[in-house]
Amino acid sequence: MSTVSTTSLEAGFKGQLVRPGDAPYDELRAVFNGMIDRRPALIARCSDAHDVAEAVRFARDAALPLAVYGGGHGVTGNAVCDEGVVVDLRPMKGVDIDPEARTCRAEAGLTWGELDAATQEHGLAVTGGRVSTTGIAGLVLGSGSGWLERKLGFTVDNLVSVEMVTADGQIVIASETENEELFWGTRGGGGNFGVVTSFVFRLHSVGPIVLGGMLMYPAPMAPAVLRNFREVMAGAPDEIGGGVALITAPPEEFVPEPVRGQPVVGVILCYAGPAEDGEEAMRPLREFGPPAMDMVQPMPYLAVQRLIDPGNQKGLRNYWTAEFLTGLPDSAIETICRYHLSKPSPLTQIVLMPGGGAVARVPDDRMAIGQRQAPFNLHILSMWAEPGKDNDNIVWTKEFAAAIKPFTTGRVYLNFIGDEGEDRVKAAFGPQTYARLQKLKDRYDAGNLFRLNQNIKPVRSTAG
Repeated sequence: MSTVSTTSLEAGFKGQLVRPGDAPYDELRAVFNGMIDRRPALIARCSDAHDVAEAVRFARDAALPLAVYGGGHGVTGNAVCDEGVVVDLRPMKGVDIDPEARTCRAEAGLTWGELDAATQEHGLAVTGGRVSTTGIAGLVLGSGSGWLERKLGFTVDNLVSVEMVTADGQIVIASETENEELFWGTRGGGGNFGVVTSFVFRLHSVGPIVLGGMLMYPAPMAPAVLRNFREVMAGAPDEIGGGVALITAPPEEFVPEPVRGQPVVGVILCYAGPAEDGEEAMRPLREFGPPAMDMVQPMPYLAVQRLIDPGNQKGLRNYWTAEFLTGLPDSAIETICRYHLSKPSPLTQIVLMPGGGAVARVPDDRMAIGQRQAPFNLHILSMWAEPGKDNDNIVWTKEFAAAIKPFTTGRVYLNFIGDEGEDRVKAAFGPQTYARLQKLKDRYDAGNLFRLNQNIKPVRSTAG
């Protein structure tokens, strides 16, 4: 690896510069997806927005690849790069909450578990990631899907403003009244226009105790469970959030021993309202079957936010894809259930999340994120531990994706997919939104410095 001179950066940089050979280097360059093994020339551990600006200018002037590390959960591994500069936001974990105004300023190095813990001290929350170790920055910039979205909308629907470092090293604020077009594009356009260093959110009264948990059924019941879920969610109140997870029963004490290691169906539920109201609202789901296990109960919202953490451990090999579905006809259910039983890895998950509610009531052109009317969002998370099993798992994922295509809208939630090419990014936004995003890219990053993402390529430059 070539050595990068950092003399021009060191004078104004207050954080820590980590190079190959330094003690924390290997730990800091590791990301969630164990298939990614990249060796950056420099990891710039930033303490504030000014450090981020210094690092961005340094990478730009040295013509080095630039990656931005928030939580490192993105399956593409774009939080790190080979022979380039990693702007590491993880030291930036400030949280300022105004409980009276119900707003929160959160720095970009936070995880959802850390932010949730801070807001729940005041009985407040905003739609957040379903895995507590997910970084807030990447999830929000991709729109922000979570258990509360049917009640509160996507995270970006609750975004008041962002502080951002642009490609020229300037620190700007974007909101509904300042740099409005940039704010529009930031809400769903990913990290294409700059490095967001902090977010201001509107918060809502949620918890600290909610009705939530999981129902578990044996795999043969999966088609019936999905049909019931389809029918109930079509008329469900906004307060019911959740999804169906086709998984392998974990080797945990709460799982009966004969079931451990067997294919099962989990229905994950969270009621974003008074727990006593949720009992009646969830009855059509909880009484169906009945489930082999009903673990739905009043519990801390923080516990709901950690429900699927055990199945999403850092370091496993991951290959993901996703699709918005036009509906959930019986033939789609049959396809999903068939692939659940044929998956090569017991760690693999198939998660189906319902649309509707608050998400669907925001006009598609209000911000960059679109496809708000889709009734279901399907996420296929292939996970395994052995490098020798890469081909089996990738082939299965691609075959499953091809089989489900007849039931899809052609659009996709970008946070849920891997590196699937430029056409997939264009299709995710649709032609009009993508063209508008390209104009924004031309204005703020014509050189495509911020290209390690689901990239929106500028029109005026062929860089990157």
